[in-house]
Amino acid sequence: MHIPDGYLSPQTAIPFVALMVPVWSVAVKKVQSNLKKREVPVLAIGAAFCFTIMMFNLPIPGGSSAHAVGAVLLAILLGPWSACVGVSVALIIQALIFGDGGVLAIGANCFNIAVVMPFVGYWIYKLIRGKSDALSTRSVIAAFIAGYVGLNAAALITALIFGSQYHLFQAADGTPLYFPYSIKVAVIAMMSEHLILAGPVEGLMTAVGSWFVAKNYPALMTERLTGRIKQDELGVEHNV
Repeated sequence: MHIPDGYLSPQTAIPFVALMVPVWSVAVKKVQSNLKKREVPVLAIGAAFCFTIMMFNLPIPGGSSAHAVGAVLLAILLGPWSACVGVSVALIIQALIFGDGGVLAIGANCFNIAVVMPFVGYWIYKLIRGKSDALSTRSVIAAFIAGYVGLNAAALITALIFGSQYHLFQAADGTPLYFPYSIKVAVIAMMSEHLILAGPVEGLMTAVGSWFVAKNYPALMTERLTGRIKQDELGVEHNV
């Protein structure tokens, strides 16, 4: 799902960077005000986890790739704003050090993977889970659907951004200047891989991960969906 350099016009890539600057600013403030000190290492581990699994890419025709992300799992555990920060850090390191995703495309990649995916997945999880227990079958199913839909929502936005370049930026003779395929081709290529392969993997990882944390580390499984979090290990209750 990473967009490399050369596939987006500067007229597209730069506004996405400009868009993400205030988003990152809000995300950092939200994390500073809502995240407890004992949860900060969890955010760091979550970012490292996302970084690692995103390195296992399945190439897709047209210049992108399919892979699991972990953004929805991180959003379920710590909230979508925390996931935005953690996944953005992973994406920026991948682009600057490992060349996985373009430097100029950092804004677009972070919007798709660190904003669209965790927020869509989080709200779907919240809607389906309702007030059920974190270890209930309903919660596990909610996590699977949230991971699956969140990843595919990000893939769809990526495909639309890709395809728009073909229609908007062409040479005088009609040759595409950046992305070489239409929106239709981009959507088919991106969504087929993510709906069939990457999506189920993401959903399974999100479901198993959320269940594992709720089962073995209940103090880390917060109740952000109801506006409060569980009592920590010292028995102190905090508002969020």
